[in-house]
Amino acid sequence: MMESCFRRPRWLALALGLVSALGFRPLALWPLTLLALAGLVVLLARTGRVREALVLGWLFGWGHFTLGNSWIATAFTYQAEMPAVLGWLAVPLLALYLAVYPALAAGAARALAGRGRPDADEPGAPGWPLALAFAGCWIVAEWLRAWVFTGYAWNPLGIVLLGGYAAPGLASLAPWMGTYGLSGLVALIAAGGAVLWTRRRIVPLAVTVGVLAIMPFLPTPPARNSALPMTLVQPDTRQDALNDPKQYEAQFLRTANLSRAIVPGQKRLVLWPESGVPDYLRDGYPQGYYAATTAAGDPAFARARIGHAIGPDSLLMTGAVDLEIAQGQAVGARNVVTALDGQGRIRASYAKAHLVPYGEYLPMRGLLEPLGLSRLVAGALDFWPGPGPRTLDLGAWGQAGIQICYEITFSGEVVDRGHRPGYIFNPSNDGWFGAWGPPQHLAQARLRAIEEGLPVLRATTTGISAVIDAQGVVRHAIPQHTAQRIDALVPAALPPTLFARWGNALPLCWAGVLIALALVARARRRG
Repeated sequence: MMESCFRRPRWLALALGLVSALGFRPLALWPLTLLALAGLVVLLARTGRVREALVLGWLFGWGHFTLGNSWIATAFTYQAEMPAVLGWLAVPLLALYLAVYPALAAGAARALAGRGRPDADEPGAPGWPLALAFAGCWIVAEWLRAWVFTGYAWNPLGIVLLGGYAAPGLASLAPWMGTYGLSGLVALIAAGGAVLWTRRRIVPLAVTVGVLAIMPFLPTPPARNSALPMTLVQPDTRQDALNDPKQYEAQFLRTANLSRAIVPGQKRLVLWPESGVPDYLRDGYPQGYYAATTAAGDPAFARARIGHAIGPDSLLMTGAVDLEIAQGQAVGARNVVTALDGQGRIRASYAKAHLVPYGEYLPMRGLLEPLGLSRLVAGALDFWPGPGPRTLDLGAWGQAGIQICYEITFSGEVVDRGHRPGYIFNPSNDGWFGAWGPPQHLAQARLRAIEEGLPVLRATTTGISAVIDAQGVVRHAIPQHTAQRIDALVPAALPPTLFARWGNALPLCWAGVLIALALVARARRRG
């Protein structure tokens, strides 16, 4: 039966790609990811042609990304100008492109490994040159995926090593490997398992399986807290109501009521999500833009009532929108986090730098708009990018790094390395993303915390909101579709990790080591 499956390697590669995505949240069936990758490596070993390896890798990637990104289809159900069925077309179409990167990893690994010597290995069985090359090439391919054409870093393979809320598991190696290095480790474990299995090396294979089974449950030593109290608010503002002006006032009042100070006089940080304020908070816009908001056309009143809601000794960071005005008209917008004190004064601001194509701006607008295409997010204005990671000095409320929504998924791009923050605030609107997207988003925020040695404070409109300490442990969480607040101390930062100093040069070095070892193993096999 097994041999009959291998007679249709392309169909098998596609099926293995689908199975591999089951290791991502919310299912987290990570053993299936390892088995699927091992199957792909066996398929690569059975072909001696680089071109066929590219095809097998591409088919694997198509299945992998189609299922793993299925939550994207949900976003189309909130766009009145596009039929929801387009979402189920968009996901496999996007996967056609994303599959290029597993294809490159598979083709390059096949080329680097060379062909096995028939008298050394069972015909068609993978050897160590292929296993090592596959792991090294996967690292490089995933790194490329995260920045080519602005990058799409969602669901790196290494995320399957992340354990439960209280135990990061093998993902605790991220400070020394980075996320893409963890992905290489996943590929190496799977490929190495395929080598051991085909060579009947049962004892080392059993030991590897035992270690992998235990790691997700090993507890992490408790981390310290800072002295800064905070209140993190999840208002449960549903996506279908978020942009309805008739509901703006009710949304604001619900968020404000969840933010009231419990301890009078306490110097406290308050955190609201992306889209946390329906008002324009900046002065100087034409009056017509203010008229559509809840503050009766007065940004000063909007700021003052926010200050009253949080109290005089608190400081709020909230998601909001700023406008770019030219000749009396809005020509662009910025997705921002605005910091307001208890007197309603703006203390600092950060503009999102890594924008979502088709969500926050329409690429090639002049070409696509005449064809009837538009952004998935309501509104005709494109968002403009900010300058990149910045640390906001908030005085008594600490040094805050900001990453808005999707930005948190980009390994090595979340911190101003010249001015290291004490924590990262990650406001988000995950109401678009159905049941699968929010747990995947949270998992990626946990990896950023582990890599950088910094706590991540994550406030979302509908969940999952969480306080993540610098070891990736989720200290507190609010489940989806729940209006609730978290009152806690901000976890303390750890000293800068190796990854915090080197960034993605670190996993690329690991890729170089693995590829070099593959070439050495290939040379020894030929000898």
